[in-house]
Parts: sequence; structure tokens; C-alpha cells
Amino acid sequence: MSTGSHVTVLLAEAVAALAIKPTGVYVDGTFGRGGHSRRILQALGPQGRLIALDRDPVAIASGREIDDPRFTLVHAAFSKFAEVLDELDIAQVDGVLLDLGVSSPQLDTPERGMSFRFDAPLDMRMDTTQGGTAAEFLARASQSEIERVVRDYGEERFAHAIAKALVAARAGDGITRTGQLATLVAEVVRTREPGQHPATRCFQALRIHVNGELEELPLTLPQCVGRLAPGGRLAVISFHSLEDRIVKRFMRDAANPAQPPKGVPIKAADLPSPILKLVGKPVFPSAAEVAANPRSRSAVLRVAEKWSG
Repeated sequence: MSTGSHVTVLLAEAVAALAIKPTGVYVDGTFGRGGHSRRILQALGPQGRLIALDRDPVAIASGREIDDPRFTLVHAAFSKFAEVLDELDIAQVDGVLLDLGVSSPQLDTPERGMSFRFDAPLDMRMDTTQGGTAAEFLARASQSEIERVVRDYGEERFAHAIAKALVAARAGDGITRTGQLATLVAEVVRTREPGQHPATRCFQALRIHVNGELEELPLTLPQCVGRLAPGGRLAVISFHSLEDRIVKRFMRDAANPAQPPKGVPIKAADLPSPILKLVGKPVFPSAAEVAANPRSRSAVLRVAEKWSG
């Protein structure tokens, strides 16, 4: 099995955004191949602590090589954030980092079924120990459900035609391999942005759906803020416009003063204070980073800090 290599995106920027205290407790909610975790450990002192989570069993296996008493690695989705901290008897943390989306090893390992570049079983699960595969979803979903997923999660304008073609293809042996899916979609999608494979948006949409990525994120962000100590930082790297929209709105809403219900005479001073304050502007990869790692081009880092007052 090939596990591929992974170049950590916005490595220095994301870790710097956490404003790490040597004695602090931090959470890397998306361990991946440990790039951010290793840099955080370098910044921590002997009394510091880092808890890392990942839903991918291959990522968990790769993390076992980190032999550090300050480090705890847990096989769990980041939506289990509060549950994991409870099990570790940790009430508050000083910072949380989330690096969203799919990792290069997941994309580059054919048997994971996430890429149209290889012909492999159509799996797409980040956690291969549980949940249904993309092939199973396509085998049972209605045409309207497939259309909704491809349209909403892939922002694909040919979603109706793609869903119709995929349902028609089930009359044969079904759609069980990435090569089949890529070929079917390419026959329907006649035009695409220069340099982009016709199946790019469809593959992205199915992966997001199979892993519940856009459902997990809104469940996780409030848990992160709820466990942040005053002055603690939340740093989130997004790679997809839909993810970034969720993060941006969450941070913005938590940083704005509450608005009284229309027509209700409540003084502004009596309303709840903002929970977060935004830290700086969104951070994007430098031209040099994009040139060295083209997959970083869509990344954006947003940072917020919990009010100390």
C-alpha cells in the first residue's frame, strides 16, 4: 500500500497563529501526517501537552512513531472533540488547530478511491473502519439525492445530467470503481475549466458526502470554542469555499455583539458579549508555497481568540 507523501500547508503560519505558550495544552484536530503536530511540540516546553485527533487509521499508524510523553494521539473524528477531552480529563485548552479537507496521502493512495487519476475501488472514506463507501451510496441513492449531493457539495452545474447518467449505469454491474465513475462523468460534462478534469467536482462532492465533512464542521467549531481557555486561539485552514464559508460565518457571528430581538426593549449592555475576537486578516499561501505545492493554492487560514474578559 502506498501512503504517499504530504506537504503541510501554511505550516509556520498556522502554528504561529496559535501563539503557543510553553506550558499550554493544545489540540491538533486533524493530525494527518503530523506536520503541524511536530511543529507544535517543538514550541512547547516540558510541561506542555498536545492532543491530536484523526479519523484515518493510516494517519494514526503513522503517528505512532512520535515518542513523546507530551503527545497523545486519538483515533476519532474532530466532531468528538469534547468527548475526547472528557476521556482525557481535560477541561480547557489553550489552542485548537483544524486543517480541513483531504490529505495528499489519501488522494495519492489508489485504494482509497478518492482520485480519478487511478482505477481503484470507489471507497472515498477517510475512516476505512466504518461507514458506507461512495460505491454503496451510488448503488442505493435516488437520482434526486445524487443530484443534490453533486450540485450542493461539488457546485457542479451539470449535476442533473450526471445523476441521470449514474442511475442509468446501475442497470448493469453498478459503479464500483473510480475509473468507471470518471469515464461516465467525462461523457456528460463536455466543458470544464482549463486544466481541470471533468470529474473533479463530482469526486469532490461524493467525498464530502461520504465523510459528512460539511456536517462535522458546524458540530465541531462550537465545541472548540467552548473548551478554549480565555485568550486561547482557534486556527482553521480551509481548502474549499463551502468549508471556508462555514468557518468565516461562525467566527464572524461569535465575534459580533448579540443583536436584540426586533421590537424587544433590551439595552445593549444587557446583551451577551462576543465570545471571540478575530485575529488579523485571512492568511493565504505565498506564491513560493503555491509554486512548491500547487495543492496549497486554495488554502485560507482564519484565526480567532477567545475573549479574556
